[in-house]
Amino acid sequence: MYSFDGRVRYSECDEDGRLSLVSMMNYLQDCSTFHSEAAGVGLDWLGERGLGWILGSWLIEIDELPRFAEMIRTSTWCYSLKGLHAQRCFSIEDSAGRPVVRADSQWFLFDRNAGKVCRIPDSQRVYLSDEPRQDLPAMERKIKVEGEGRQASPIQVSEQHLDTNRHVNNAQYVMFALDALAELGHALDVHRIAVQYRTMAWLGDKVHPSVHPCKGGFAVELTDGADVTYAVVKLQEA
Repeated sequence: MYSFDGRVRYSECDEDGRLSLVSMMNYLQDCSTFHSEAAGVGLDWLGERGLGWILGSWLIEIDELPRFAEMIRTSTWCYSLKGLHAQRCFSIEDSAGRPVVRADSQWFLFDRNAGKVCRIPDSQRVYLSDEPRQDLPAMERKIKVEGEGRQASPIQVSEQHLDTNRHVNNAQYVMFALDALAELGHALDVHRIAVQYRTMAWLGDKVHPSVHPCKGGFAVELTDGADVTYAVVKLQEA
């Protein structure tokens, strides 16, 4: 298991003075990249070999989001790594040591030169931990959207949405979904976030959100406006 300690910054808070959903996801992503650096297979190591980790899916459960200035600990561990995919859990503990956020995730190693997902080499086994998967529901094989969705305003992908791989950062898709819900007048006390990433969006692409009701919340399909789906984000209350 890899962990790092932090303190909730004012710039990371929502209007209620709690860690925002997107900032929370950034802590999880940062934890995985810090883990890579600590294991000696970080961004530079991967870049020299034309490789990069890409996220396939999230399942995040939230009991309570930490407050401004609260000390927190973010942890991650890889409980399965074989074939083409790795599975990694996360947690965020509050200042009392209670796990207030729990997550599972699936990752793939992308070969930039070949332009496709590749088999994970033995060098990446440094991530493996004896820690078991957390007590979370199974991740859906495919998040389905049902019925005719309501369209929200499209988003033009700009530099601020990109990460070091030059495609839209994983957390930004959730921001797109949240903005679409807000635009259409939907308010949720989010307990569970499920995301499946299907196609990378790049600088200059236009992302079209389509909002569909689902049990306990909404599923937001993010497409190119035609037949390409970038991601599906499901947001549900407890």
